[in-house]
Amino acid sequence: MRILIDFWVYLATLVGYIPSHTIRLFFYRYLFGVRIGADSSIHWRAEFNNPAGIAIGHNTIIGNDAFLDGRYKRTNVKGAGIATSYFKQLFGKGVRPLTIGNNVSIAGEVRIYTMEHDIDSPDFSETGAPVTIEDYAVIGTRVTILPGVTVGRGAVVASGAVVTKDVPSFTVVGGVPAQFIKNRNKDVHYTLKFARLFQ
Repeated sequence: MRILIDFWVYLATLVGYIPSHTIRLFFYRYLFGVRIGADSSIHWRAEFNNPAGIAIGHNTIIGNDAFLDGRYKRTNVKGAGIATSYFKQLFGKGVRPLTIGNNVSIAGEVRIYTMEHDIDSPDFSETGAPVTIEDYAVIGTRVTILPGVTVGRGAVVASGAVVTKDVPSFTVVGGVPAQFIKNRNKDVHYTLKFARLFQ
């Protein structure tokens, strides 16, 4: 059954090469189970790990070549049960470990992970935690966000940062690991509505 899951993820990657936002979003919503709000865009060549575990709000822009991880640890499930769990999630409400809010700007080549391996585990077991990116957050190019992180409302993560812990609302962070740089103006009320043609 694992091959079916891997093929499903592979098909989601192929959809990322379709040069039309409308067609891509149709497939992401109705074939892969991504919950996507109105007037949001996912630019081309996005890759997913368990797309049905992802929820995206309204007027959110996700840049090209993003990697979005919607996985969560399924306990006491093996063999055919894993596939059944994935398909229940696809066709039901399911668990959404990656939640992205409204009017969020995510630049290109961003990597967001909800799972990783425990390097101290004798069997290199998987571990993970949900990631939440709140409304009006801005994520710069080539940022990596690790499991368990919440990026607060209006927070900004500078390009190239690696986010290992929560980012408070309306703060700007950067670096490896990401550290406080300054506070952001709290008077934000814009609506993001742009998408590059064919991307």
